Amino acid sequence: MTKHLEMYDDFETVVTGESTASKQALLKVLKKHSETISVFDLMLISADMHHESRYVQRKYREETNKVYVKYFLCRVKEICDNKKYYDGNIDKNEFIEAIAKLQDYQKNESSELKSKFSLLYSIVSLYTTFILEEPIHPVGTLFPGSLKVEEKNGIYYCPVKEANIDSPNAVCKLCIAEQLDF
Repeated sequence: MTKHLEMYDDFETVVTGESTASKQALLKVLKKHSETISVFDLMLISADMHHESRYVQRKYREETNKVYVKYFLCRVKEICDNKKYYDGNIDKNEFIEAIAKLQDYQKNESSELKSKFSLLYSIVSLYTTFILEEPIHPVGTLFPGSLKVEEKNGIYYCPVKEANIDSPNAVCKLCIAEQLDF
């Protein structure tokens, strides 16, 4: 069984048996599975991400690569090392919907590299959304058109959310950011 499928089985402990699902229970599962991603896996994923970004305009490619390395790849170490206690609960229904969306994305993954990327993608997306309660792309992330993810009065806004909401590989469906009006 692939690691990301094992992680989904572990989510049963987060959402069953109680009326609420704690952030701490979710963090425990995310930490467990973050520890299965090796430095070698991160290097391969990074190389693949750089290769895939070759179609992005040069102006945005370097910035995009920095964001993905810092907020996706380095976040795995942050999760593994996280000793903070997160009080509070997650919305079980939203969490179950997010899991279903991530599983749909991962159904087509066949190679071990893609499987590890899917695992990383899921862990970081769930951690950022449900534990940190932040947008998946951090504030300041630059998109074509020189538009950025913004925060105004505690609400996050993304300039490309609506344009990507139906993309099968986008995490926009579970990101807490709202569409930026421009």
